[in-house]
Amino acid sequence: MLLRIISIVFPIFLVVIIGVFYGRKHRPEMVAANRLNMEVFLPALIFTALAGKSFALTDNMPSIVGSLVIVIGSGLLSWPVARAMGFNPKTLVPPTMFNNVGNMGLPLMLLTFGDQALGAAVVLMLIATLLQFVLYPWMINGNSPLATVWREPFILAAALGVTVSLTGITVWPPIMTACKILGDISLGLMIFSLGVRLSTAKLNAWSIGVTGAILTPVTGMITAWIFCELVNIPRADQDILFVFGALPPAVSNFIFAERYNQEPDKVASIVMIGNVMAIVFVPLALALRL
Repeated sequence: MLLRIISIVFPIFLVVIIGVFYGRKHRPEMVAANRLNMEVFLPALIFTALAGKSFALTDNMPSIVGSLVIVIGSGLLSWPVARAMGFNPKTLVPPTMFNNVGNMGLPLMLLTFGDQALGAAVVLMLIATLLQFVLYPWMINGNSPLATVWREPFILAAALGVTVSLTGITVWPPIMTACKILGDISLGLMIFSLGVRLSTAKLNAWSIGVTGAILTPVTGMITAWIFCELVNIPRADQDILFVFGALPPAVSNFIFAERYNQEPDKVASIVMIGNVMAIVFVPLALALRL
């Protein structure tokens, strides 16, 4: 069991560490690479996963509902904790809700559960990302850009992929192959980019950083466990949702905090310490479910 857990998490953390050291030495400008990933490689991965013959929307309903419950439930659990500890809930709560399902979650679930989990993993990422685009601005300033989020390439790719899946349209195989080639670039680039981003993050607030780092996986796993106990879903879906709940805060939380000027230094600490502490919480989640 220990060897299996190590074999799952080691490749991910190794690529992150490589990204950290490369980032510290060369300070690469990742804006263009990350934009390519968000606008080309990731949409190709999403389309390939959702338009593939192995994907069925009804089979992934547990992932859709479960992700909604985990994201919102984590926020509801962490809000009173933030108030009780004297932290600004607008700073602490969003990182506990929106975890690193992109950079870390997708590769982790594929390594853990195999290619058959790609559809569920993509659905989890889509739900979490969409909720972050909609809920984060609303939580900070009461506004939500719901009308513009549908222009995001990953949403368009998801809509196209689901349409292909539901209608039974057969996409010309060479097109699917091209999308798969582009999509395969996305996973490695996401993990490496996470390392580069962490190499420049600063720890200016240890207390809120450690609190958020612990609160994110704990509230996620608690919410996932409660949902799976109350709802009768297959064991495979339960395992995927539990691992999803155990993920650390997403790097995008720092980007949103900068955009809305919501104590970005403190959010950076939460993100950095949270992803370091994933070395503990991710293997723990795997040990509990495998």
